[in-house]
Amino acid sequence: MPVMEKARAAAARAGTKGVPRRDREEQILAVATEEFGRHGYTGVSMAALARRIGVTKPLLYQYFGSKDGLYTTCLARVGEPLATAVRAAMHRPAAEPATPIAVLRAVFATLEGRPGAWFLLYDQSLPAGSAPYETARRYRDAIDELAAGGAQDVLRAGNIEDPLDADLLKRLWNTLVGQSVVWWARHPEESAASMGERCARILQAVRFGGPAGGEGERRHDGDERRHDGGERHRGEGEG
Repeated sequence: MPVMEKARAAAARAGTKGVPRRDREEQILAVATEEFGRHGYTGVSMAALARRIGVTKPLLYQYFGSKDGLYTTCLARVGEPLATAVRAAMHRPAAEPATPIAVLRAVFATLEGRPGAWFLLYDQSLPAGSAPYETARRYRDAIDELAAGGAQDVLRAGNIEDPLDADLLKRLWNTLVGQSVVWWARHPEESAASMGERCARILQAVRFGGPAGGEGERRHDGDERRHDGGERHRGEGEG
């Protein structure tokens, strides 16, 4: 059962008396992550969150100190795994899938059952200068730095050294990843594996103008070797 479904099932039970503290914290953090991802920092009150979970508001403060403390803890549970997964995906052996697809699969696997957790890193309602704001920015910067390095590597492989190209590709890539997660959140029936396959098909079609392994790929292989077609650059821009 996905993480958020377990959390909802736990929250539906009457209270949490007799539940070990560690399990209770997991329940609170799972539901809080879902609520913050859906409504944003300012759209969630501690009182409403306590009612949703079936605990008292003082208990939330006892465990996390404040709303900022709760949000920051939720952030750590998504930001750290995401940065670690993306970093690992970008350093796969040469025999493994291409880096763009590997990174997407890593992001989806990390967010399995909780795609809305992604939005905690990009919450525009976080108070500037607050602990959640600074924590979210730190995780965003880490992921952005990885994206920038990946963009440079892709372009360098095609003998493209223009820093403006690298900056644009990084922004295009960040938009692709972010919008893929937005789409996933609207289609929760999709698994991480199916999202990976869907994105792989789409990127392959965009790059080669046809299905994976089809005639389009074989046709454009020659163009890439001659370095004489727009398809080559378009493919790299997409990846």
